[in-house]
Amino acid sequence: MNQDFNFVELIMNASLPVKGVMVLLVLASISSWWIIFAKWMSLKNASSRSKKFEETFWSGIDLNRLYDTLAKRKNKAAGLERIFESGFREFLRSRKASQSDVKATESADRAMRISLNREIDGLERHLPFLATIGSISPYIGLLGTVIGIMISFHALANVTQATIALVAPGISEALVATAMGLFAAIPAVVFYNNFNSKVERLYTQYDIFKEEFSTILHRQAGG
Repeated sequence: MNQDFNFVELIMNASLPVKGVMVLLVLASISSWWIIFAKWMSLKNASSRSKKFEETFWSGIDLNRLYDTLAKRKNKAAGLERIFESGFREFLRSRKASQSDVKATESADRAMRISLNREIDGLERHLPFLATIGSISPYIGLLGTVIGIMISFHALANVTQATIALVAPGISEALVATAMGLFAAIPAVVFYNNFNSKVERLYTQYDIFKEEFSTILHRQAGG
Protein backbone atom coordinates (compact mmCIF):
# COMPACT_ATOMS: atom_id res chain seq x y z
CA MET A 1 0.00 0.00 0.00
CA ASN A 2 1.20 3.52 -0.81
CA GLN A 3 2.32 5.10 2.46
CA ASP A 4 1.58 8.59 1.07
CA PHE A 5 -2.15 7.83 1.05
CA ASN A 6 -3.85 9.37 4.07
CA PHE A 7 -7.65 9.29 4.19
CA VAL A 8 -7.92 11.86 6.99
CA GLU A 9 -5.55 14.19 5.16
CA LEU A 10 -7.68 13.95 2.02
CA ILE A 11 -10.73 15.05 4.01
CA MET A 12 -8.92 17.89 5.77
CA ASN A 13 -7.46 19.20 2.50
CA ALA A 14 -10.77 19.10 0.65
CA SER A 15 -12.31 22.35 -0.52
CA LEU A 16 -14.93 24.05 1.65
CA PRO A 17 -17.97 23.02 -0.47
CA VAL A 18 -16.80 19.39 -0.49
CA LYS A 19 -16.24 19.52 3.27
CA GLY A 20 -19.80 20.78 3.65
CA VAL A 21 -21.07 17.78 1.68
CA MET A 22 -18.95 15.45 3.80
CA VAL A 23 -20.31 16.92 7.04
CA LEU A 24 -23.86 16.44 5.73
CA LEU A 25 -23.11 12.82 4.88
CA VAL A 26 -21.54 12.18 8.28
CA LEU A 27 -24.66 13.57 9.97
CA ALA A 28 -26.84 11.42 7.71
CA SER A 29 -24.80 8.34 8.57
CA ILE A 30 -24.96 9.03 12.31
CA SER A 31 -28.73 9.58 12.09
CA SER A 32 -29.25 6.38 10.13
CA TRP A 33 -27.23 4.30 12.59
CA TRP A 34 -29.17 5.79 15.50
CA ILE A 35 -32.42 4.83 13.77
CA ILE A 36 -31.05 1.38 12.90
CA PHE A 37 -30.11 0.62 16.49
CA ALA A 38 -33.35 2.01 17.97
CA LYS A 39 -35.54 0.26 15.39
CA TRP A 40 -33.70 -3.03 15.78
CA MET A 41 -34.34 -2.95 19.54
CA SER A 42 -37.94 -1.88 19.04
CA LEU A 43 -38.79 -4.64 16.56
CA LYS A 44 -36.97 -7.26 18.61
CA ASN A 45 -38.96 -6.22 21.68
CA ALA A 46 -42.25 -6.20 19.73
CA SER A 47 -41.61 -9.67 18.36
CA SER A 48 -40.63 -11.04 21.77
CA ARG A 49 -43.64 -9.54 23.57
CA SER A 50 -46.05 -10.74 20.89
CA LYS A 51 -44.72 -14.28 21.10
CA LYS A 52 -44.97 -14.27 24.90
CA PHE A 53 -48.50 -12.85 24.84
CA GLU A 54 -49.72 -15.41 22.31
CA GLU A 55 -48.37 -18.21 24.48
CA THR A 56 -50.30 -16.80 27.44
CA PHE A 57 -53.46 -16.12 25.42
CA TRP A 58 -53.65 -19.60 23.92
CA SER A 59 -52.78 -21.32 27.20
CA GLY A 60 -56.47 -21.34 28.08
CA ILE A 61 -56.35 -18.45 30.55
CA ASP A 62 -59.65 -16.76 31.36
CA LEU A 63 -60.02 -13.64 29.18
CA ASN A 64 -61.38 -11.51 32.03
CA ARG A 65 -58.42 -12.47 34.17
CA LEU A 66 -55.98 -11.73 31.36
CA TYR A 67 -57.60 -8.34 30.75
CA ASP A 68 -57.45 -7.45 34.46
CA THR A 69 -53.79 -8.46 34.59
CA LEU A 70 -52.92 -6.22 31.65
CA ALA A 71 -54.99 -3.33 32.99
CA LYS A 72 -53.28 -3.44 36.41
CA ARG A 73 -49.76 -3.86 35.05
CA LYS A 74 -47.51 -0.83 35.46
CA ASN A 75 -45.68 -1.01 32.12
CA LYS A 76 -47.63 0.07 29.08
CA ALA A 77 -49.24 -2.56 26.87
CA ALA A 78 -47.98 -2.84 23.31
CA GLY A 79 -48.49 -4.94 20.21
CA LEU A 80 -50.90 -7.84 20.65
CA GLU A 81 -51.43 -6.86 24.28
CA ARG A 82 -52.80 -3.47 23.26
CA ILE A 83 -54.92 -4.94 20.47
CA PHE A 84 -56.45 -7.45 22.88
CA GLU A 85 -56.91 -4.87 25.63
CA SER A 86 -58.61 -2.31 23.37
CA GLY A 87 -60.89 -4.93 21.81
CA PHE A 88 -61.94 -6.57 25.08
CA ARG A 89 -62.42 -3.20 26.79
CA GLU A 90 -64.73 -2.06 24.01
CA PHE A 91 -66.56 -5.39 24.08
CA LEU A 92 -67.24 -5.09 27.82
CA ARG A 93 -68.16 -1.40 27.58
CA SER A 94 -70.63 -2.01 24.76
CA ARG A 95 -72.25 -4.85 26.65
CA LYS A 96 -72.64 -2.68 29.75
CA ALA A 97 -74.20 0.00 27.58
CA SER A 98 -77.01 -2.48 26.87
CA GLN A 99 -76.06 -2.87 23.24
CA SER A 100 -76.68 -6.16 21.50
CA ASP A 101 -73.93 -8.74 21.52
CA VAL A 102 -73.55 -8.35 17.77
CA LYS A 103 -72.98 -4.61 18.06
CA ALA A 104 -70.60 -5.16 20.95
CA THR A 105 -68.55 -7.54 18.81
CA GLU A 106 -68.54 -5.10 15.89
CA SER A 107 -67.41 -2.28 18.19
CA ALA A 108 -64.62 -4.47 19.55
CA ASP A 109 -63.51 -5.33 16.02
CA ARG A 110 -63.33 -1.63 15.08
CA ALA A 111 -61.38 -0.84 18.24
CA MET A 112 -58.89 -3.60 17.48
CA ARG A 113 -58.49 -2.44 13.90
CA ILE A 114 -57.70 1.10 15.08
CA SER A 115 -55.26 -0.24 17.67
CA LEU A 116 -53.58 -2.47 15.09
CA ASN A 117 -53.08 0.45 12.71
CA ARG A 118 -51.60 2.57 15.49
CA GLU A 119 -49.20 -0.21 16.43
CA ILE A 120 -48.03 -0.60 12.84
CA ASP A 121 -47.65 3.18 12.49
CA GLY A 122 -45.42 3.11 15.55
CA LEU A 123 -43.31 0.28 14.18
CA GLU A 124 -42.92 2.09 10.85
CA ARG A 125 -41.87 5.36 12.48
CA HIS A 126 -38.54 6.67 11.10
CA LEU A 127 -38.39 4.01 8.38
CA PRO A 128 -39.21 6.54 5.60
CA PHE A 129 -36.32 8.70 6.83
CA LEU A 130 -34.02 5.67 6.68
CA ALA A 131 -35.18 5.00 3.12
CA THR A 132 -34.55 8.64 2.22
CA ILE A 133 -30.98 8.48 3.51
CA GLY A 134 -30.42 5.30 1.53
CA SER A 135 -31.73 6.81 -1.69
CA ILE A 136 -30.24 10.31 -1.68
CA SER A 137 -26.87 9.84 0.05
CA PRO A 138 -25.11 8.52 -3.09
CA TYR A 139 -26.36 11.53 -5.05
CA ILE A 140 -25.22 13.94 -2.36
CA GLY A 141 -21.81 12.27 -2.40
CA LEU A 142 -21.73 12.45 -6.18
CA LEU A 143 -22.59 16.15 -6.00
CA GLY A 144 -19.61 16.70 -3.70
CA THR A 145 -17.39 14.79 -6.11
CA VAL A 146 -18.55 16.84 -9.10
CA ILE A 147 -17.97 20.08 -7.21
CA GLY A 148 -14.52 18.93 -6.09
CA ILE A 149 -13.50 17.93 -9.62
CA MET A 150 -14.76 21.23 -11.02
CA ILE A 151 -12.71 23.14 -8.45
CA SER A 152 -9.62 21.03 -9.25
CA PHE A 153 -9.87 21.67 -12.97
CA HIS A 154 -10.67 25.34 -12.44
CA ALA A 155 -7.43 25.67 -10.46
CA LEU A 156 -5.51 24.50 -13.54
CA ALA A 157 -6.48 27.69 -15.36
CA ASN A 158 -3.60 29.51 -13.66
CA VAL A 159 -1.08 26.76 -14.40
CA THR A 160 1.01 26.87 -17.57
CA GLN A 161 1.57 23.12 -17.68
CA ALA A 162 -1.08 20.73 -16.33
CA THR A 163 0.08 17.37 -15.06
CA ILE A 164 -1.66 14.45 -13.42
CA ALA A 165 0.27 15.21 -10.25
CA LEU A 166 -1.53 18.56 -9.99
CA VAL A 167 -5.00 17.14 -10.67
CA ALA A 168 -4.83 13.82 -8.82
CA PRO A 169 -4.93 15.13 -5.22
CA GLY A 170 -8.01 17.27 -5.88
CA ILE A 171 -9.82 14.44 -7.65
CA SER A 172 -8.93 12.03 -4.84
CA GLU A 173 -10.35 14.43 -2.28
CA ALA A 174 -13.51 14.80 -4.32
CA LEU A 175 -13.98 11.04 -4.71
CA VAL A 176 -13.96 10.68 -0.93
CA ALA A 177 -17.40 12.35 -0.97
CA THR A 178 -18.75 9.58 -3.21
CA ALA A 179 -17.28 6.93 -0.90
CA MET A 180 -18.89 8.61 2.12
CA GLY A 181 -22.21 8.78 0.30
CA LEU A 182 -22.10 5.03 -0.31
CA PHE A 183 -20.99 4.42 3.28
CA ALA A 184 -24.11 6.24 4.49
CA ALA A 185 -26.47 4.72 1.92
CA ILE A 186 -25.63 1.01 1.95
CA PRO A 187 -26.43 0.28 5.64
CA ALA A 188 -29.57 2.43 5.42
CA VAL A 189 -30.89 0.48 2.42
CA VAL A 190 -29.98 -2.92 3.85
CA PHE A 191 -31.58 -2.29 7.23
CA TYR A 192 -34.61 -0.53 5.74
CA ASN A 193 -35.43 -3.62 3.68
CA ASN A 194 -34.82 -5.85 6.69
CA PHE A 195 -36.97 -3.76 9.02
CA ASN A 196 -39.73 -3.37 6.45
CA SER A 197 -39.90 -7.14 6.09
CA LYS A 198 -40.12 -7.57 9.88
CA VAL A 199 -42.90 -4.97 10.13
CA GLU A 200 -44.87 -6.79 7.45
CA ARG A 201 -44.52 -10.08 9.34
CA LEU A 202 -45.66 -8.41 12.57
CA TYR A 203 -48.62 -6.85 10.75
CA THR A 204 -49.64 -10.29 9.49
CA GLN A 205 -49.26 -11.72 12.99
CA TYR A 206 -51.33 -8.90 14.52
CA ASP A 207 -54.02 -9.13 11.86
CA ILE A 208 -54.38 -12.91 12.25
CA PHE A 209 -54.69 -12.53 16.01
CA LYS A 210 -57.31 -9.81 15.60
CA GLU A 211 -59.40 -12.05 13.37
CA GLU A 212 -59.03 -15.02 15.71
CA PHE A 213 -59.95 -12.95 18.74
CA SER A 214 -62.96 -11.50 16.89
CA THR A 215 -64.12 -15.06 16.22
CA ILE A 216 -63.79 -15.88 19.92
CA LEU A 217 -65.85 -12.81 20.86
CA HIS A 218 -68.50 -13.82 18.30
CA ARG A 219 -68.74 -17.23 19.92
CA GLN A 220 -68.95 -15.72 23.40
CA ALA A 221 -71.72 -13.43 22.19
CA GLY A 222 -73.53 -16.41 20.73
CA GLY A 223 -73.36 -14.89 17.23
